[in-house]
Amino acid sequence: MYIPTYEDMVAAHERVKPYVHKTPVLTSSFLNQLTGAELFFKCENFQKAGAFKVRGACNAVFGLSEEMAKKGVATHSSGNHALSLSYAAGRRGIPCHVVMPRTAPQAKKDAVIGYGGVITECEPSTSSREAVFAEVQAETGAEFVHPYNDHRVIAGQGTCSRELHDQVHDLDAVVAPIGGGGMVSGTCLTLSHIAPKTKIYAAEPLNADDAARSFRAGHIIADDAPDTIADGLKVPLKDLTWHFVSNHVTDILTATEEEIVDAMKLIWKRMKIVMEPSSAVPLATILKNRDVFAGKRVGVIITGGNVDLDNLPWMNS
Repeated sequence: MYIPTYEDMVAAHERVKPYVHKTPVLTSSFLNQLTGAELFFKCENFQKAGAFKVRGACNAVFGLSEEMAKKGVATHSSGNHALSLSYAAGRRGIPCHVVMPRTAPQAKKDAVIGYGGVITECEPSTSSREAVFAEVQAETGAEFVHPYNDHRVIAGQGTCSRELHDQVHDLDAVVAPIGGGGMVSGTCLTLSHIAPKTKIYAAEPLNADDAARSFRAGHIIADDAPDTIADGLKVPLKDLTWHFVSNHVTDILTATEEEIVDAMKLIWKRMKIVMEPSSAVPLATILKNRDVFAGKRVGVIITGGNVDLDNLPWMNS
């Protein structure tokens, strides 16, 4: 297992610059008042392909040798990594093969196809996803770029908190959503070097709280098919992300489905920005744990904006 270094993140930052946005940081006096904290929202929902995952995908794709790149890249993903890898592969002019659960949001499937990715569907479980992917990779011989348990991907995701640190100084804490842990690992990789006093919190749906349970137990506990509206946070930690989570994360906080929806509505209404349910989990946990964040300067990573507008989580409630 190769653990990415701070130098890998710096190299990734240079490599991905031509292909990603330096996303803005927004604030809301209303949300500051509501939480008692000073919140700084790093808006990766405005990122190319609509999500932070384009950072790691571009670092992996543009780091490939010419020989490796010829056969293209392949992955399994519920959405944002799939469309981000398709975007990156399209920019390099190489094939991209993606295994996606049949239940993945249509908006994300459409984006993959729009960027030139080829989709093979699987059942909505980690076991089905990995079995179908093995077949696709055997057929294509493409380079596997794991959605999060990949040193190239983690180094790329670390560029987000590098930017946030440049944009907002002296943060007491950063809160990011956690599924497989790619963004949180990148945040740990970067901030442990450039801002070691900044606490890192991971935010997770209670319905998919395997990372929180792993954190308490001291070893990985993996759920196969959790059910949550935060579709980007259904996957379990792996050995590489567990390394960063277990060594650098201060705590993992959870929120119920209702709390996630309420936070998502708040951001849509008050900040006038579109973001997906997974991105609302950090604010939901901050609202739930006001005492932890009161009086603090807190970076909040809004990880993506690829939401299915025909199937918003409050439409059926």
